[in-house]
Amino acid sequence: MKGFNALRSALLATVASVFLLSAAHADDALKMELIANKVVKSAEGKISYSPVRTAPAGTVIQYKAIYTNTINKDINDLMVTLPIPANMTFTGDAMPPTAQASIDSNNYADMPLMRKVDGKLVKIPLSEYRTLRWNIKLLPANKSAAVALNTIVD
Repeated sequence: MKGFNALRSALLATVASVFLLSAAHADDALKMELIANKVVKSAEGKISYSPVRTAPAGTVIQYKAIYTNTINKDINDLMVTLPIPANMTFTGDAMPPTAQASIDSNNYADMPLMRKVDGKLVKIPLSEYRTLRWNIKLLPANKSAAVALNTIVD
C-alpha cells in the first residue's frame, strides 16, 4: 500500500524533528513502531485487527504508532504527529480521542475542525484532514504509549 510507505517516511521525519528540537534527549531516547491493520467488524459488532499491506477501496485501516522511551529518564510533553496518507480519508476515529487535527499540517485545533461559510461555522469534512497530533504529557522511563487513527482507502 503506497500510503503506508509514505506514512512511515513522514513519521520517521517527524520523530527525528522532535529530537532535533529537544537537545535534552539522546537521539535514541525514543523508539517508534508503526503498525497498519485492517479493521474488521463482525456481525456481532466485535472489532478485530489483522495485518495489512495492500487493501481495496473502502477498507478501513488503522495506523498505530507505539512510542517507547528507551532511557532511564521520563520524557515530558512529547508532541507526536501522524499524517493521513493522500489516498486515505480519516474516519474521525482517533485513539486517544484527545488528538488535535490539521488541514494544512501547521495549524492544529480540537476536533471537529470548523470554518466559517457564509458567516456560519460549519464542520470541515474529514476528507480534508491531513494530520493528527497528540501531546503525550508524560512518557515514563522505559515505558510505551500508543496513538492511532483510522482511515478509509479511497
